[in-house]
Formats: sequence, C-alpha cells, structure tokens
Amino acid sequence: MKKLSHLTIIAALVIVFTGCASITRGTKEVVVIDTTPQDAEVRLSTGMTGRSPASFEVGRRDTITVMISKPGYVSRTIVLQSEVGGGGAAGMAGNVLFGGIIGAGVDAGTGAMYEHKPNPLMVVLEKSAPADKAVGMSEAR
Repeated sequence: MKKLSHLTIIAALVIVFTGCASITRGTKEVVVIDTTPQDAEVRLSTGMTGRSPASFEVGRRDTITVMISKPGYVSRTIVLQSEVGGGGAAGMAGNVLFGGIIGAGVDAGTGAMYEHKPNPLMVVLEKSAPADKAVGMSEAR
C-alpha cells in the first residue's frame, strides 16, 4: 500500500511539472498592432483582419506576416518572428529544475515557450508621394 502511495505522488508530480510554460502561459498569445495614424487595415497571414489598434490571438510559435494599409499612405509588410520569451525561459527552467524533460519537450513542441517580438507592434505609416504629373509626356504641340 505504501508503494502505491509513493507511485501516486510521483505520478502527480510528473503531471504537475511537465509542460510548465504550457500550463502557465498557454500555446496562444495576444499580439497588439497599432499604427500612426490609426484606423489602418491590418491583415495577418493567418487570415485574421482588423483596424488599428487591433488585437489578435495567435499561436505562440507561428511566424506571422502583418500587412498594413491605409489610403494615402505607403503599405507596410512586417514579419513577426517567434522567439523564446522571458516567461517561456522561466517555464523551461522550471522543467529543468524539477527534472521535467518531458515537460521541456512539451513546451518546445506546443510553442508555449515562445512569444512574438515586438509586441505590441507599433508602425508609423508614411504618406504616399503625390502622383507625378504626366512624367515623360511632351507638352502640347
């Protein structure tokens, strides 16, 4: 009976401490995108759309392409890379500290140890150059 009790405690500890970042941070995060001027159209490579300022819930380990446009301004395309974040590193350290090699694999596999940087993403849009007047055309003959 005592042996069964020890096995139960060990099993509980393994479950609790595997995937520390997966448990504490989850596999998704909210990415905030803002522009100057605001009210620009924001499209993500995931298919999500919104108007700035906008918030999107995305997978932590996904690389995301952000396309921003507004009439009268130059459109921008920005790639948001995912990298190991501070909280993800702490979760991985917890896995190492408590011997959770399985948890380390879970965190790496689910992407819980990652985050997008920069977040929030702040983008200043430049005004479009005015259309040139008939460049290259000869004057009235």
